[in-house]
Amino acid sequence: MPAAPADPLAGKRLLLAVSGSIAAVKVPQLVSALVQRGAQVRCVLTPSAAQLVSASALASLSRNPCYVEADQWLASQPKPLHIELAEWAELVLVVPLSASSLARLVHGLADNLLASTLLASEAPRLLAAAMNTSMWHGPAVQRNWRLLQAEPGLLALEPASAGLLACDRRGAGRMREPAQLLLAAESLALHGANQDLKGLRLLISAGPSREALDPARFLSNPSTGRMGALMALAAQWRGAEVKLLHGPLQLDPAILEGLECHQFTSAADLELLLKQHQAWANGVVMAAAVADHRLQRPNPEKLSKTDLHQQLLQPEAWQTVPDLLQAMVVAKPQQQVLMGFCAHTGDGLAQAQAKLSQKGCDLLFANPIDQADAGFAAPTNKGWLLQQGAAPQQLGPCGKLELAHQLLSQLNRCLQDLNVPTGF
Repeated sequence: MPAAPADPLAGKRLLLAVSGSIAAVKVPQLVSALVQRGAQVRCVLTPSAAQLVSASALASLSRNPCYVEADQWLASQPKPLHIELAEWAELVLVVPLSASSLARLVHGLADNLLASTLLASEAPRLLAAAMNTSMWHGPAVQRNWRLLQAEPGLLALEPASAGLLACDRRGAGRMREPAQLLLAAESLALHGANQDLKGLRLLISAGPSREALDPARFLSNPSTGRMGALMALAAQWRGAEVKLLHGPLQLDPAILEGLECHQFTSAADLELLLKQHQAWANGVVMAAAVADHRLQRPNPEKLSKTDLHQQLLQPEAWQTVPDLLQAMVVAKPQQQVLMGFCAHTGDGLAQAQAKLSQKGCDLLFANPIDQADAGFAAPTNKGWLLQQGAAPQQLGPCGKLELAHQLLSQLNRCLQDLNVPTGF
């Protein structure tokens, strides 16, 4: 059996810096998940954070000491603790980032262990803000947040735009959930905090379509939508403006926080969304798994098994779903790059080369669905990436987020070849 692809977080030295927000109570869940992925984790608590989460609990979960303010100048330290931690860390996660720690960071203050460590660190950083809604929207915090965006080497995630906070307020301020933070940490390990897609607009589709047979039944496929959703997240974290069009997903909704999402159910719904948004985008990624056929007229009432069986056997009851990717090729602006996906079994490369020629898109990723480490619902993926006028590239097997970054890099190279303007 071939070896499983290496986890990008395995063996990574991660410093988890926890500041004083009630969202700190979610940190143990994140620490546990990182350790299970094979990361080496050390934690630092501000005095306020130490009132909310136990240093003993984080030390137990991380299998390493958890440092608090009193540890900074211990005589037993061979060098200042903030320097030792800053040099040790390959990635730094500030989770949560409070208003106070945000201010310290952007104004270069070094008045506690966490702030001193952040100033001394040169590692890529992930920062997840969390605070009361009024605090988040306050002019001083918003000014500091804008200053933070200009800092190199970091990925800053603003709070979720809505939700119930610990103070009973509803609105922006809740920290992104650990499920998304874990993916963001993985992205940082894979690609750093490089904002190489900044200024680009990407339209990405994901998930299956559902074609109604009657009110109780539909025709669909096993797509979970994970590949397309991860491409959308990776693109946004690399600086692109992203719109995600998605069908019914089999994913934790928390990982989509911060994305502009438009939902569809049927192929007709997706067709309408594509017509509305295609012209907006520099690049389009069609990762959705769209049905090939649908009933001409879905039944308004639930059919018996016998009646449904009889209707499904009538050829005149069916119609072919329009080829949405081919329609987009016809409608695409001159400086737009289209990437399609196709699922296959057997000799996928030959099938994909024929489809690339037939559909006329710029890029096509051929995804084997008859192999255990690829395709629908698999945690990993692999396949062939085809480009007009270029030799096929074999990608994977690797995690789907890693593949998402590889595909986005190729899409970006195609856009650069077209001299697509950015920042408009």
